[in-house]
Amino acid sequence: MEKQILDFNVLIEQDEDGIYIANVPGLEGCYTQGKTLQEVLNRIKEAIEVCLEGDKEDFNPMTFIGIQKVSIKRPVRV
Repeated sequence: MEKQILDFNVLIEQDEDGIYIANVPGLEGCYTQGKTLQEVLNRIKEAIEVCLEGDKEDFNPMTFIGIQKVSIKRPVRV
């Protein structure tokens, strides 16, 4: 059986406890976490497989444009 290679954009952030959180914006509800970058990368690959298995629909990947950090001013609550 021939296999198809799919590329996914994965957003990785780190929370206040140092845990890495990985999210696949192109697959709704597809995310995981890990203590190291390698662990979270291994886990997100597994999560993608599970999401694709459960979805059963053809995946139409979005085109990656970029990431931009945006700052806003917000009143401080006392």
